Amino acid sequence: MQKNFLKTAAVLGALSVILGAFGAHALKQLISDKNLQTFETGVRYQFYHVIALFITGILYKDFTNNYLQWAGRLFCLGILLFSGSLYLLSFIELTDMTGLKWVGAITPLGGVCFITAWLLLALGISKKN
Repeated sequence: MQKNFLKTAAVLGALSVILGAFGAHALKQLISDKNLQTFETGVRYQFYHVIALFITGILYKDFTNNYLQWAGRLFCLGILLFSGSLYLLSFIELTDMTGLKWVGAITPLGGVCFITAWLLLALGISKKN
């Protein structure tokens, strides 16, 4: 599991940089400032939680338990739900797909995943086997 978290964090980290550069250079020409801010929030939170996932992978070596396994899984799911939904919301204006506004309801679920992952990380560190 530790190696999977580290590899996933590395790939998602590279994706964060790619998306950040895309937002800063190409996307700002295409969407409103409000939607660009939404996109940038997605990138920022993805990057924060990539670092958390990487740390979880490193800590898993010394704190091998289900709490850390679930923390890593929830960091990944949080990135998908939170950042992914913000990316989709940013593109609604670009594609004129107004039927996708319900995607905004997914964002808080990603936030709950992040919060739970951080709490599980704390529990996992305190429950060393």
